[in-house]
Amino acid sequence: MITAYIGLGSNLGNPEEQIRDAVKQIEKIDDCALTAISSLYFSKPMGPQDQPDYMNAVAEVQTELSAIKLLDALQRIENSAGRVRKDNRWGPRVLDLDILLYGESTINTERLIVPHYGLKEREFVLIPLYEIIPSLILPSGESIAMLCNNIDANGLKIHSKLR
Repeated sequence: MITAYIGLGSNLGNPEEQIRDAVKQIEKIDDCALTAISSLYFSKPMGPQDQPDYMNAVAEVQTELSAIKLLDALQRIENSAGRVRKDNRWGPRVLDLDILLYGESTINTERLIVPHYGLKEREFVLIPLYEIIPSLILPSGESIAMLCNNIDANGLKIHSKLR
């Protein structure tokens, strides 16, 4: 079993409902067990500011799936929620599910980069990740606690508990 961490985000439609539904769908992925989920957070959008604020969370799963099979399952959940992939990397979206970490693995393929390329710069990922595993050490050797101490919260605030 591999421990993986998944970032969840949404800022279109009903973001809270979409993230709650995505969590339920993650729980249904074969060979994957949801073991922890952070609170749901409000965050300012990255990139263009002329879009609604985001809601974000981080999930921990134990999985027997390869990283690519897990990515495929997450993309099916995004697609079923109505996600349309566009060239605008930081534009608004119905649902975004990202593999942040996959065990101790470092993966760099056309489809998947793990650890997630923006993990260390994104308060809406670091702080929820710290909430569920404050002792986490990244494959780079950096602690999640140290990274959280050195990042601006940028207005991030807890909205509600997901569980």
